[in-house]
Amino acid sequence: MFQISVRGLHRRWAWTSICAIGAFAVLAILDRKLKQATGYGTIDLQRATSAADVNQILAAWGTSRRVILAGFNLGFDYLFIPLWGFALFYGGLAARERFAPNAGTLRRALLLLCAVPLAGMLLDSAENATELYWIMQQVTDSSALIGNTITNAKWLCVFVGLVLSLAALVGRFLPRKS
Repeated sequence: MFQISVRGLHRRWAWTSICAIGAFAVLAILDRKLKQATGYGTIDLQRATSAADVNQILAAWGTSRRVILAGFNLGFDYLFIPLWGFALFYGGLAARERFAPNAGTLRRALLLLCAVPLAGMLLDSAENATELYWIMQQVTDSSALIGNTITNAKWLCVFVGLVLSLAALVGRFLPRKS
C-alpha cells in the first residue's frame, strides 16, 4: 500500500494549495476583466438557471475577443480543478492525521470526508462539460437546471474540503495531547 509521511503530506498540501491560490487569482482577474467588458463572467454562467440566462450571457460574449477570453477562462478552469481538488484532499488528510492518528471510526469517517473534494473535482469537470455543451449546442431549460445543480453540488464539496483544510491548519498550531 502506498503511504507518504506526514511531512511529505504537508509538503504536498502546501504546494498544491499555493498553486491553487495562484491559479484562482489568475482566474479571478480574467473573469473580472470578462465581466467588466461584457457584464457577465464565467461565474455568472455557472449560476445560470434557465436557457434564457445562458443565451443572454453567450450573446454578451458574442464578439471574438470576448469569446476567446471566455473560452480561455473555461479551459484554464480545467487546469485549476486538480489543483484545488488535491489541495483540499491533502488538507483533509492532514486533518485526519492530526485529529484521528489511530485506527477507529473517526479516522474512517474523516477518510470518507477527504474523498468529498475528489468528487467535487468530477463535478467541476461535469460543470465545465455542460457549459461547453451549451456553447457548442443548444441550451435548454432542463440542461441549464442540470448545470446549476452540478454547480451547487460542487460548491458543497468545496465547502467540506475547506472546512477540513481549515481544521488541519488550526491543528498545526494546537498543542498535541500527551
